[in-house]
Order: sequence, then structure tokens, then C-alpha cells
Amino acid sequence: MAKTVDDFNQRRLRSSNITVVISIALVLFLLGLMGLILINAQKYSDYIKEQLVVNAYFDENYDAKDSLKILKQEQEAFKKIETLKSVKKATYISREMASKEAKASMGIDSDALFEENIFPASVEVALKPEYVDPEKIDLAIAELKSVPGIVDVKNNSTLMVEVYNNLNRILKWILGFSLLFLILAVVLINNSIRLKIFSKRFIIKTMQLVGAKRRFILMPFIKEAMILGVIGAVLGLLVLFGAWYYFITEIGTPFAQDNNKLILLIVGIFLLGVLITVISTIFATWRFLRSNVDDLYYS
Repeated sequence: MAKTVDDFNQRRLRSSNITVVISIALVLFLLGLMGLILINAQKYSDYIKEQLVVNAYFDENYDAKDSLKILKQEQEAFKKIETLKSVKKATYISREMASKEAKASMGIDSDALFEENIFPASVEVALKPEYVDPEKIDLAIAELKSVPGIVDVKNNSTLMVEVYNNLNRILKWILGFSLLFLILAVVLINNSIRLKIFSKRFIIKTMQLVGAKRRFILMPFIKEAMILGVIGAVLGLLVLFGAWYYFITEIGTPFAQDNNKLILLIVGIFLLGVLITVISTIFATWRFLRSNVDDLYYS
């Protein structure tokens, strides 16, 4: 009979531990998924901002005999533009290239209908994402205008502001959902731990009544919580990156290349799972250590 009771208790303990581990893994998986979405959302937000180019134009009027001198000046200006702190990428467009692009866009094949090299040379500038900002775009344009040889800078400021506002709005929503998932993670893991500790409330009180100190009673629960937290976090991370890798392979979208952010996410999820589990265990156990024997029947 005693063996049967012991077997039953062992099975119940294993079942309780498995439930806690699965709960931790599932919650951390969802939280990590939101983290990956947030990282990639920021990446693609920056990518879209980099597609909003600014065009810096050189003077279109000069004597043909000075063409080599002017070309040298334009190349020097181009090199200076590349070094500006607001510039992500710069592309030099010669007069010949500008004319070819114009003819292609208008569908003109014949040179007889199109005067040769009527467009000025220019530099197509992709700004750094942080400069695609209504408050910083003017600073970037002023830097470009200050380069010797640049006579005009054009950009679609209305489109930039609209894209900037929309992307920021989307990022704020994603960040809000991430915070919501963080709160849910704390609540769900805490509830799973409380249920596990609740099943051992009589053991806790018995140990206390026979003279065991609170720290002595707490330590086995804390060690067990750390083990369960580690297992749950590892399982959650394995499922997370396995599912994410399968997802991006199917749709052909690359992983976020920012290894520092990915490592930070992994470490953060791992520590969060262990930390929440341990803290929830301490609070749940402490509650029964402070309670009266009679309260155990109504907890």
C-alpha cells in the first residue's frame, strides 16, 4: 500500500514538473517570437528608410573644354559626400547615365528625338535610417548643400515624413504587444509555479513545525525552480528558433543579421525564464511559511 502511495506521489510530482516546464517553454516561445518580430521589424524599417534617396545635383552649365576639370571636381565632391555622417550609401550618376535613365523612363530609343546629355551629373544619396526623421532631414540636406560643387539638393520630404510616421507607428504597436506578452509571461509562469507549490503546502508547514529554518526549506524549492526554469527556457528557445528558421526558409526571408541583438534576445529569454521561475517559487513558498496551519485548508 505504501509503495502504491509513493508511486502515485512520484507520478504526480513528475506530472507537475512536466506541466511547469511546458508552461515555461510555451510562454517563453511566444515572448521570444515577439522579440524576433520586433528585431526584424526594426531591420526592415531601416531598410525601407534607406530606399528613400536624396539627389544632390552638380551645375549643368559648363564649357566643354573644362569637362575633365569638372569631372575631377565632381569625383572629389562625391568622395566627400561618402564621408558625411548622415550618408549610408552614395551613387555617382554622370550626365551620360542621367540621359540614359531619362530616355529609358520615357521610352525613347532614338537619339534624334532626345538632346544628348541635357541632364546634370548628380549623386544619389541613401541616408542613414536615423536621419530619415522630420527633425534631422534638414540637417542632412544642409550637409549635402555645403559640399563644394553641389548646386541643388532635392528630396521628397512629404513622402519621407509619411513613411517615417507610419513605420514608427507600426513599431510602437509591436513594442506594445511585446510588453503585453512580457506581462502575460510573468503571470502565467507565476500561476504554474504557485499551483506546484500549493500541492506541497503541507510538506512545507510540516518541515517548519519540526524546527526547520525558512532558508533550509526554501533552498530545495529554489534549486528545483532553477532546474525547471533552465529546462523550460532551453526548450522554448529550441522550438522558437526551429520554428523561425522553418518559417523564413519557406517564405525566403533572411534571418536578422544583427548577431548582437539575437544574442541579447537569447540571453534575455533564458535569464527571464529562470528569474521568473525562481522569484515565483520564493514568493509562493514564503506565503505558506508565513501562514497558519488552519489557513492551509482554505488557500
